[in-house]
Amino acid sequence: MACLLASLPLAMAAQRQWTLKQCIDYALENNITLKTARLQQMSAAEEVAGSKAQLLPTLNASTNHSLGYRPWQDNGTTTVTNGQVNAKMDKHYYNGSYGLNASWTVWNGNRNRNNIVLSKYSEQQASLNIDQTANSIQEEIARYYVQILYLKEAVKVSQASLETSRKNEERGEQMVQVGKMSKADLAQLSAQRASDEYNIVEAQSQVATYLLRLKQLLELPGDEQLDVATPSATNEQALQAIPPLQAVYQAALASRPEIASAQVAIKSSDVSLKVAKGGRLPTLSMSSGIGTSTNSLSNNSFGNQLKFNFDGSVGATLSIPILDQRTVKTNVAKARLQQSQAQLDLEDQQKKLYQTIESCWLDAQNNQQKYRAATKTVESEQASYDLLQEQFRLGLKNIVELMTGKDRLLSAQQNMLQAKYVTILNQHLLKFYAGQ
Repeated sequence: MACLLASLPLAMAAQRQWTLKQCIDYALENNITLKTARLQQMSAAEEVAGSKAQLLPTLNASTNHSLGYRPWQDNGTTTVTNGQVNAKMDKHYYNGSYGLNASWTVWNGNRNRNNIVLSKYSEQQASLNIDQTANSIQEEIARYYVQILYLKEAVKVSQASLETSRKNEERGEQMVQVGKMSKADLAQLSAQRASDEYNIVEAQSQVATYLLRLKQLLELPGDEQLDVATPSATNEQALQAIPPLQAVYQAALASRPEIASAQVAIKSSDVSLKVAKGGRLPTLSMSSGIGTSTNSLSNNSFGNQLKFNFDGSVGATLSIPILDQRTVKTNVAKARLQQSQAQLDLEDQQKKLYQTIESCWLDAQNNQQKYRAATKTVESEQASYDLLQEQFRLGLKNIVELMTGKDRLLSAQQNMLQAKYVTILNQHLLKFYAGQ
């Protein structure tokens, strides 16, 4: 067991240590979910370009070629060459046509221009989705990171407790030798020492588990080892003033991407309603085309056929909707429902944001108070345990009282650490929500 305890810290020390900033920077560059969000934003940008192109005319070139066969053809062509009359009857023939056509939607109830606005809003939402995903990743990394720091501190506390248990066990062995303690009491001290060794292994196992989760979140390769740097977490950090709840919430409303995205969705629903209403308006379009054709049965040359068969046209079409099987009315009604849903989504996002910030604020407040109380409790339990050890050495306290005092001290130390790190985490989350 002692060899295992000694090897784990050495193995962890050999790994690269990442700061919180390095973890966040690496995740923002390599996280697959974030990469997917960036691809979606690029796709939305292409949709903007496509919607703008709908304002431009279209131009198409076309050509058609066919071979024909007339088996019962009863007339043909007659030519005279050097006084001889030659008759030719063509049963096979070839047709070719060539055309260039253009069309342009001049006006369609302003739907094309409104679709451009819609696509721009979609691109904006895709960009905000990147920010929202990045924020979620940063929050999750921070939670894992702080949990790892807490567990590492818990390992140190358990190691100090183990050292005390070993000294108590050694003192117990000496007392057994001089007849001042029974072997049964010594067995309890040995069991306490073994329990502390198990607690260390358990805490180190939890550290490894959270390191694995952090590694997976960073999308690190399988053979890459990860450990986190341990910054100083001072009492002053845990006791810093907690910002007012409403101030954090108001700052978050102005900076959080999920709120901005919901606001953009409301604007988008307004434009969608305009697009739906545009279906009631006429559509004016223009078209033009030029073309020519050739035929193998013609006596004219290929060039002359292209020239003589050439034609061109230009026209305009006005389409006025009269009956459309309630299509436009349905689209307008659905667009109004979308407006209402977008407003509800914004209110829901605001409510969720407030609940999240309020939860962080309460956690920070409560754990800061717990930390103040736990600090005094640790001081009291440490003094009490030191006295118990001295009284135990003098034979004034029994083994049960000593072990009970040690358990109370260890519990107080763990409670103080937990309150300290939870307070620091929530203080930083509040600053993060406030846009810092």
